[in-house]
Amino acid sequence: MAVTKTLTKSIPHVKSSKAEKWDLEMTYENDSEGDATYYKSVFNHTAVAADGDFTKAAKSSFNLAALTAMCPVSQWDTVFASQVDSVITSPAVQPVPDQAFTVPSS
Repeated sequence: MAVTKTLTKSIPHVKSSKAEKWDLEMTYENDSEGDATYYKSVFNHTAVAADGDFTKAAKSSFNLAALTAMCPVSQWDTVFASQVDSVITSPAVQPVPDQAFTVPSS
């Protein structure tokens, strides 16, 4: 399972030239589009300086590593692995109706 994680959105909320909040989005992809094992999921998180998620600073001072560090990646890793397992690796088997069944006479 080759999982790719990409930070696909980072929107700063700025006040007095400093980012006080970030809206972040990360896309997870299992394998390549078109493969039988391909699966994609998008996770969102809002990081707030006042909550201790990061220290206020100019938005230009945040690099990819700093933005990624604000995301709950380990939690998303667990959720994504579970999603892939339930959809790709071990999908639920649906019951099949038995149209040949007849009602017993007694």
